[in-house]
Order: sequence, then structure tokens, then C-alpha cells
Amino acid sequence: MEKNLTSGSVFKNIVFFSLPYLLAYFLQTLYGMADLFIVGQYYGVSSITAVSVGSQVMHMLTVMIVGLAMGSTVTIGKAVGAGKSRQASIAACNTVTLFMGISIVITVVLLIFVKPIVSVMSTPAQAAAGTVSYLTICFIGIPFITAYNIISSIFRGLGDSKSPMYFIAVACVFNIALDYLFIGIFDLGASGAALGTTLSQAISVVISLFVILRRKTGGALEKGYFKPQSKIMGQILKIGIPVALQDGFIQIAFIVITIIANRRGLNDAAAVGIVEKIIGVVFLVPSTMLSTVSALSAQNIGAGKHKRATLTLWYAILTTVGFGVMVSIIVQFISEPIVGMFTGDDKVILLGGQYLRGYIWDCIFAGMHFCFSGYFCAYGLSGISFLHNVLSIICVRIPGAYLASRYFADTLFPMGLAAPGGSLLSVIICVIAFIWRRSVYAQRRFGEEIYRHADTVKRTNRHDK
Repeated sequence: MEKNLTSGSVFKNIVFFSLPYLLAYFLQTLYGMADLFIVGQYYGVSSITAVSVGSQVMHMLTVMIVGLAMGSTVTIGKAVGAGKSRQASIAACNTVTLFMGISIVITVVLLIFVKPIVSVMSTPAQAAAGTVSYLTICFIGIPFITAYNIISSIFRGLGDSKSPMYFIAVACVFNIALDYLFIGIFDLGASGAALGTTLSQAISVVISLFVILRRKTGGALEKGYFKPQSKIMGQILKIGIPVALQDGFIQIAFIVITIIANRRGLNDAAAVGIVEKIIGVVFLVPSTMLSTVSALSAQNIGAGKHKRATLTLWYAILTTVGFGVMVSIIVQFISEPIVGMFTGDDKVILLGGQYLRGYIWDCIFAGMHFCFSGYFCAYGLSGISFLHNVLSIICVRIPGAYLASRYFADTLFPMGLAAPGGSLLSVIICVIAFIWRRSVYAQRRFGEEIYRHADTVKRTNRHDK
């Protein structure tokens, strides 16, 4: 079950770890994409908007859970890198205890406030009822969503990125089949999309647990390991909370931008919702590299191989920037046909194409700061990631989108540019933080060398006397 990633080619480890991770992310993204696509085939703009708004809320919750689980991945990864298998098992079991408790609380709270949430989103009146139904069903399924993501974080911390890919592949197949069943045959609309998503997640969790037991890995999951340990949970939360908050703020920024678009009208709301789904696919590579850098760097840090951890960062940045440049250029020529895959409304296609052309450049800059965030998290410095994301949101993303919406009423292109503008600020902050950390680390090493040299001289003098 464990796989040590502290030896061999750094680039090779990145490739072999990230490819299954990338495919798993892609399949997970297909959840929302499939819901939106299938609903669009059977219903009009109001249903598309209901699913896009509802799925954006669910995406926010999911990425916050994934961000919190980053603490588990890093904690387990460091234990594996240091050769402490028992410590890794205790961290994995404490993760289960912690997250399942959190998921139950979140489920109850969100079910109580589902209607206020839909209202805060400024959901168009035509789509409000469908959005409430969609979110109610999805909120009930939060424990299953949480269970899948914590199982995935545990496996990845152990160096296994393939098993989560298989689990999500099963869920994706069931989701698409159930969507056609509930939406196409039973005519349940947005509620059918939510049912398909929730049930497929539940099936995925059941299958993943069955596989774990069949592999006979239960010996590493002793009953006593599930007892909460403040030190382990403290480590998980210390890393995970800033990441979860950062991801939450990012999604809040997306929601605020969605609200701005919703107030422009139903066509603008549908266009922004569709493009957010498309961007979710494009951002699979940067998101994969963030998690890859954190998992691989954590193991190397645990093994005391700091140069390999830094080399992992640089290879990941080169990969994401190259991908971002290529995709950004290509999308400038095919943005409308891409949006047209999800709707036949000419106005929505036009507006979506404009928004996508501006937004897509974010793939370059976000890819860079995602990699830095993964590196900082591996060192337990997730507060830096939280800081640069909050500053980019407050200083650029939201004000930029608002001003663009106000002064460019006939096009969504300037609104799209707010995202890469915010990520550029994040990159600048990350570079400054990286240089600062290296400087502090170098000074500390220099001080340790001086101390050791002075101690050696002192002991030598004593010996001579």
C-alpha cells in the first residue's frame, strides 16, 4: 500500500504519481460536467443555471474538504518518508475519525440554511426552485463526498495515486448512467442530476472500502488507532485549515463573480456557469501539480532530502507553465465552439466565448502559484498559501470583476481577465516568500555550521590541555 517516492528520478516520480492523479481529477470533474451537459440536452436555460449554481456551491464544499485533507496527505507522507509506518497508520485512522465528525455537522447546518444560501447566490427566480432541490439532495450526500476524499488523501499520502483513480472511475460511470436515468427517463431535472451525483459517490465509497478489506490492509488500521490523538489531529489541522480556508475564499470569489453575472441576467449567468465548468477541466493540470508537489515533497522532507523537494517544485512549475501557454493560445480560436457543446443558445455561446478568452490566461499564473502552494504546505507553511490567495481575491479578483461588469456591460471578456490578474499577484507573493524562506533556511544552516565548528574547536582545545 505504501510507496516510497524519495529515490530515483524526481521527474519520473512526478509523472508516474501525477498521471493517475490527473485522470482522477478529470473523472471527478466529469461529475459536474455530466450533470450540466445532460441537463442541457433535455431542459432550458433555467435548469442549466440551477445545476451550475448548485454545483458551484458543492464544488466549494468539496475543495474545502480536499484542502483540509491536505493536512492528512502531508502528515502521512512525512511519516512514510521517515520510515514510520505505525505513525502513518495512526494519522490515517485519526483522519477518518476527524473528518466523519466534521461531515455530519456540516450536513446538518447546510440543510438548515439551504434556502438562504440560494438567496445569497442571487439565483435568478426562474432557477431558484431547481437550485434548492439540487442542493438539498447534494447536502444529504456530504458524508459520502467526505469519505471518498479522505480515503483518497490517505492513499496519496502513502504514495498511491492509482487507487483513488479507480474509485472515482467507478463513480463517474455510475453518475453518467444515473443522470440519464433520472433526468432523461424519469424527467426529474436538476433533482435528478443531484440524485445521480450523490448515489454514485455512495457507490464509490462502498466499493473503495470493499477493496481495502480485500487487500487485507486492515492490519494497519487497528481499532485503537481511531482514538483521537491531539498531536496528530493538531498537525493535520495546522496544515489543512489554512488550505481549506484559502480554497474556500477562492470559491467565494467565484461565487461573488457568479452573483455579479447573475445580476446581469439569465444569459450572463448561464454563460459564466458553463465557463466555470470548462475552466475546471483546464485547471486539472495545475490542481494535480499542487497535490503532487505536496505529496512528493512531504515524503522527501520526511526523509531529510530537501533538495529533491525543491527540484520537485521546479519540474512542476515548468510543466504547468508549458501547459498553460499552449492551452491559452488554442482557446483563443475555439472558445465559442467549446461553450456551444453545452447549449444551443446563441447569446449564451457569444457571452461564454468572451468570458473564456479572458479567463483562460489564468491557467498560466495559477499553475505557478498552485505549485508553490503545494511546496509551502509540505513544509507546514500553508499560511503563506492562504495569505497570497486572500490578497489576490481582495485586491484584484473581486474588484476587477465588479468594475469590468459595471463599465463593460456588453461583453464578459474584461470580467474574465480579473482571474489571471489576481493569480499574477499571487505569483509575485509566492516568489518573495520562497526567496525569504530560502534565505532564512540558509542563515539557520550557517549558524548551525558555526556552532558545530566552535564546539569542535572547544573540544579540541580541551583535549590538547
